Order: sequence, then structure tokens, then C-alpha cells
Amino acid sequence: MSQSPFATVQALVFDVFGTVVDWRSGVATQAASFLKAQGQASADPYAFADAWRKRYAPAMADVRNGSRPFVRLDVLHRENLEAILPDFGIQRKDVAEADLASLNLAWHTLTPWPDSVEGLTRLKTRYIIAPLSNGNIRLMVDMAKQGGLPWDAILGAEVAQAYKPAPEAYLRTADVLGLDPAQMCLVAAHNADLAAARACGFRTAFVARPTEHGPNQTTDLAAAQDWDVVADDFRALATAFGV
Repeated sequence: MSQSPFATVQALVFDVFGTVVDWRSGVATQAASFLKAQGQASADPYAFADAWRKRYAPAMADVRNGSRPFVRLDVLHRENLEAILPDFGIQRKDVAEADLASLNLAWHTLTPWPDSVEGLTRLKTRYIIAPLSNGNIRLMVDMAKQGGLPWDAILGAEVAQAYKPAPEAYLRTADVLGLDPAQMCLVAAHNADLAAARACGFRTAFVARPTEHGPNQTTDLAAAQDWDVVADDFRALATAFGV
């Protein structure tokens, strides 16, 4: 590693939704029970998960462009959840508050991909490892406890008060860790996230997650640029980093 561009890297920070954990299957599992309880057992829980996720980026855009103050992702998820209910034959007034609150926590209990914990554990022996996610701190804490994610620090979007791909999300995270951007490496399954991090001076590592959006995924199937590392999974990522 001493002769590699990673000789100066001290921290690996990770996109979480889709890169570390399988959000689609986890949300769909919780949605299936909810839909059945609401008399919509024939509805596709994966379509529900996809519809919910589809509102993720537009909701954050309102924060990034300054049209609304920063709010936690839990708040945005809840707003987005209520917005999609009519698309599945459900009216908000017919759903108990406790049921909506419980379903909104689905994002807190997502399951890691099979290689995630092993790869993170290996990387932790040499590097600081932490999430650089749009998720809020409590969401990240709950997810780590549920899935055994061995983070050294839990950094939610509240730390940066910004959502990726805004530069502040990357630069403020580096500052919180007391590091220069060149001492940071973002690991992500999303080319756009890596491009934004690279523009801020980060090193970059792409890990393909070709089923993040289901079996017919068409995006982020391969590296779109010459990222510093391209790996098939977190085990291969750890090997690439010499651990």
C-alpha cells in the first residue's frame, strides 16, 4: 500500500442505502405486512418499496436548494410514505398513527449485504470506518445494532446539515474526522455519489450492487469512471486495501 494512492488514506466512509445494506428487500418485507393489514394483500410490496424510494431524491432536493430548512431523513421518509399511500388504495385517515410510525422504522432495520460485515470488520483493522449517508444518526445507530455493522463512528446527515451530493456533505464529514479530503475514501455503489466525492478531493471506491433495485436493474451496473478501486464486494474491497 505504501506505493499506492491510498498511502495517505486514513478513513473509509460509506454510502449505506444500497451499498452496505439491501434497502429494497428490507422495506418490501415490512411493507408486505402493512399492506395486508390495510386490506391490500394483493399489492406488490416491492412496488411499494420502489415508490417510496423514488421520492427520496426529490425530497432532499428541496433541502439542498434552500426551499426548506434541513430536516432529518426520518421526517422526509414519513412525508414520502404518506404521499404514496393513495397509489396503493390506502387513505391516510384510515391508518393508525402507530402503524405508520412502525412502518417508517423499516429503514432503521435494513439487512446488510452478505459480504458487508466481514469486509467492514477487515477494513476496520487498519482504517477508520464510518457511514457517510443521508440517513440520520438514530437511523444509522439502529441499523448498525440490527445488522452488526462495526462502525468506528456514526455520522448521520445532521453532522453535515447537508444531503449528498452537496459538497458540504463530504467536506464537513472530513472536517469532523479531523482529516483532509485526500485522506478520505468514499465507498459507494453509485457513480454519481463517487463523482461528487471525487470533486471534493476524496479517493473513491466503487462496489457494484447489481440487484439493489431488483433483478431488472439498469443503473450503476459498472464503474462509470476510473475510480481508484473497483471491487465486486466488500471482501474484494478489503483485499484491495491490503487487509
